[in-house]
Amino acid sequence: MTKTNSLKSHHISVSHYWNIGILSVRKIHRATKIPLSTISYQLKKLKTQGCLQYRASNGRKRKIDAKCSQALGQFIRRNNGVTLHELAEKLRNQCQSTVSTSTISRHLKRLQYENCLPLKTPMLTPEHKKRRVEWAKAHLNNNWKSTIFTDECSFQLFRNTIRRWSKQTKEEKKRIPKNRQKVHVWGSISYCGTRATFNARTNARAISNAKQKFNNKWRLQQDNDPKHRCPKTQKWLAANVPHVMDSSNSPDLNPFANLWNTMKRRIEERKPTNINELKIFINEEWMNIEKGVIINLINSMKNINIVLLVIESKRERIKY
Repeated sequence: MTKTNSLKSHHISVSHYWNIGILSVRKIHRATKIPLSTISYQLKKLKTQGCLQYRASNGRKRKIDAKCSQALGQFIRRNNGVTLHELAEKLRNQCQSTVSTSTISRHLKRLQYENCLPLKTPMLTPEHKKRRVEWAKAHLNNNWKSTIFTDECSFQLFRNTIRRWSKQTKEEKKRIPKNRQKVHVWGSISYCGTRATFNARTNARAISNAKQKFNNKWRLQQDNDPKHRCPKTQKWLAANVPHVMDSSNSPDLNPFANLWNTMKRRIEERKPTNINELKIFINEEWMNIEKGVIINLINSMKNINIVLLVIESKRERIKY
């Protein structure tokens, strides 16, 4: 029986007819349309060798042998920010092996290495990590339907994050001014929908609306930003909010992050050219957010069990 691993389709076809006892070159040719000479050669090979496998010694030897491969792994483990040119230089100096950068790149891919940009993540101190777990354990089985989530965000003109299709990628450009203006906003979401506030007066009005909708059985979640911890703010919150939840350095514990990212992309697609247009687009996109999207984001705190993921991730940032 001929092994079919790593064989081409015509090898497999000829091997099939060989196994069922059909050895006529012309019969196999009529059934498969494989050239007569190819069939004849493969049948002879089956008679003499018993298989159609290629010999193991076929082809040129690899430029990167086991010794060089081990050295590459050591170089990357010591410094995973090393470039291909630096790796080629190290192999030349330490292993006396001249290898091109493209060969090194292909070899690293075979070893399942990928060149990537590290994911930005908050600089969590041991104290931050401890507070994250304490917060997660305290709210592990919470019902998030009576929670108002709040967050701040900055929207900038002339963002450049949307990828484009082009036959001339080097010529694809987007003109961006040196100093780009920003708009800072504060928003809140709950099971009742969205609410945007930008100053103390509208903030107070939002709190009054919350009291009417939730009958004083609600809570406010915000990050542990310094402006939220100042004495004046703390005094006001104590007098007006039944319960405040602070999650220190933990944007992954607030479903707002995904909502901001969606809004930023939609606004970038509309291509605002000045600060007034940016403000208008922010307001329009905010008002156009569907209530179902908000509910799904809040439900994800329970359905995906984000709080439990924080505990299981050894206090590190989670991919949410």
